[in-house]
Amino acid sequence: MTQQSRPNQLFRNLHAKIAAIPMILTAVVIFAGGTLWTIFYSFTDSGLLPRLQFVGLAQYDRLWSTPRWLISIENLFIYGLGMLVFSLVIGFVLAALLDQKIRFENTFRTIFLYPFALSFIVTGLVWQWILNPEFGIQRVIRSLGWESFTFDPLYNPDIVIYGILIAALWQSTGLIMCLMLAGLRGIDEDIWKASRIDGIPMWKTYLLIIVPMMKPVFITALVIIATGIVRVYDLVVAQTSGGPGIASEVPAKYVYDMMFSSQNLGQGFAASTMMLLSVLIVVIPWAYLEFGGKKRHG
Repeated sequence: MTQQSRPNQLFRNLHAKIAAIPMILTAVVIFAGGTLWTIFYSFTDSGLLPRLQFVGLAQYDRLWSTPRWLISIENLFIYGLGMLVFSLVIGFVLAALLDQKIRFENTFRTIFLYPFALSFIVTGLVWQWILNPEFGIQRVIRSLGWESFTFDPLYNPDIVIYGILIAALWQSTGLIMCLMLAGLRGIDEDIWKASRIDGIPMWKTYLLIIVPMMKPVFITALVIIATGIVRVYDLVVAQTSGGPGIASEVPAKYVYDMMFSSQNLGQGFAASTMMLLSVLIVVIPWAYLEFGGKKRHG
């Protein structure tokens, strides 16, 4: 690139760059500034109000020795693993079925996607009713003659997180299905024709050819699911309020309770910093795969 062309590159789309300045300043001041402010005060003994009384890593030591936080991390791991696996698998299978150009495709697509239009609060309340043993699934099955049937995950501390997982999958799988369907519709029809001519089974075509070609779609879906996992809060509050006891506690609820109920900002800031770290663990590899790979091959 010549020296004369560099100023031309700088002033290209100048109006668009000027219009983006407020958004950039907002992101820097509010998001970056708020993040640094939170990390800074996580090393203080802040209570109801922030105060500059530094305690080093004491808040983090206390955090990782608190049973409630450890239970929330365990629940997040179970919930996250289930969401990642089942959302991707169910979403891809539904997309593959719809990609067969079945009748009433638009109707089925709307039905599967509709739960995503609901808020997590509404979803939580709906599934709280469905999973209630007094008038939900258990009551219906017993009324059909299976008197010994038991299904009350929201009232069992050992499996309550799976009841929350069911509700989350019901709401979120439709979005993943639409992403996968868009990716499948972008596959060249000649690939399917060639696989049929070569006698390759359909499942093997999906597994060995289609899925590798849809790598960007899977990465995008993975990031969307992962960020939703870390910030899960309202679904838990609506279904169980963290109960029974603290059996369904999650990190986001722990942060909220520490900051607003217990009035312990320092502990809440430390917990939210750990949540930020978990987000970075997801975002940084995604950014490398999405942009670093393109730059390397470009």
